[in-house]
Amino acid sequence: MFILMIVTFIIGYACIALENLLHIHKTATALLLAILLWIFFALGDWSSSPVYGSFLSYCEHYSCPNFATWLAHVPLVERLGEVSEILFFLLGAMTIVEIVDVYGGFRLITDKINTTQKVSLLWIIGLLTFVMSAVLDNLTTSIVIVALLRKLISNKKERWFFGSMVVLAANAGGTWSPIGDITTIMLWIADKVSSSYIIFNTFLPALTSIIIPFGILSFTMKGSITRLKTNNSEKEVVFSSRIRNFVFFLGIGALLFVPIFKTVTHLPPYLGMLGGLGILWIVTGFIHKKQLSNKYDYLSVHNILKQIDTPSILFFLGILMAVGALQTCGQLDLLSCSLEKISMKEPNKYYLISVIIGILSSIVDNVPLVAGIIGMYHFPINHYFWAFLAYTAGTGGSILIIGSAAGVAVMGMEKIDFIWYLKKISWLTLIGYLSGCFMYIFQQTLFLN
Repeated sequence: MFILMIVTFIIGYACIALENLLHIHKTATALLLAILLWIFFALGDWSSSPVYGSFLSYCEHYSCPNFATWLAHVPLVERLGEVSEILFFLLGAMTIVEIVDVYGGFRLITDKINTTQKVSLLWIIGLLTFVMSAVLDNLTTSIVIVALLRKLISNKKERWFFGSMVVLAANAGGTWSPIGDITTIMLWIADKVSSSYIIFNTFLPALTSIIIPFGILSFTMKGSITRLKTNNSEKEVVFSSRIRNFVFFLGIGALLFVPIFKTVTHLPPYLGMLGGLGILWIVTGFIHKKQLSNKYDYLSVHNILKQIDTPSILFFLGILMAVGALQTCGQLDLLSCSLEKISMKEPNKYYLISVIIGILSSIVDNVPLVAGIIGMYHFPINHYFWAFLAYTAGTGGSILIIGSAAGVAVMGMEKIDFIWYLKKISWLTLIGYLSGCFMYIFQQTLFLN
């Protein structure tokens, strides 16, 4: 069953990549993949596996009739809890952004972006995303910026391209902040890196990883975008600039509240996100009822929730639960341990391990990979390996569209095709990723010598 689970995951991953060719929606594939992996896990004979030791240890303290029952009530529930944190975070962020969008709040930014030149817009959007993702996080920032792109660009393929650049910039921006990406948060909480160390050591590599691809595009990309025409519909007439701006700042404040909430309370970020949504829901409900005489049903959060992309959230559920099965069973731990067998001298060995982990994070979730590495190595705080791991695990996911939470979110929002991204974008993100790796190694060479 151990090998069968790996083969099944590879086949399921291929079906997701070939979604348009097979005419099978990626969400259906991801959900079925997750169910099959957990079924194989439950039916297998794991008596000689380390996971069976966990089952026996549990049985010493609690009554448990069989392995499948333990699997359903302990590991499966734990993985579902971890995945649910991401799903509720995503649901809250998408709803907040949708509320701001419906109330016209993003006009505060879009009205100030007057350029239609593709190169100029690329740098404006890219740098804005890069900075915002360090303050918020890469997932939230991607959702916000893609909502902006919908107000700026009408052509679907052009929006696909800029949305892909948002994924690249958001993942890069998240790596140089302790709260910008889930992997940097993990390393920070585990006392592997300090805030100042990760900012100082990963900022230039992260910036390099977007400057190089953007520089290449600046020489190859020509023309102007097709700007979305202003629609003087009923929706546009309803809003005064005062209401638009108020909802915008309240929504952004709710998003900014999340890292503050986590730092102060040490509770999961999704609670802060849902709390911010609750405040925004109450306030906009008051505006809807009092300011606009309860007219215009599309303004109610109840109706806004109907516009949330549920298939994308279910896709998240499927793919993360599938990876969770591999993590629980031990395939990912085996992968992490096999990297230690690389026979090279330090520091080149650990540079190479980090680079490989970054590339692997474009295929499987970087969270279990990084969790496994944290458990394997006991380097002191602010060791060069930890900061490099934060960079590679964070930016490597950009190589494939489903390699990061930001990529999956943008893919769902804009229905970006996996094969299109692989052909048009992956080579650029790979160049950027490797450029940032060389920048980090160059930095460390200067410091160590």
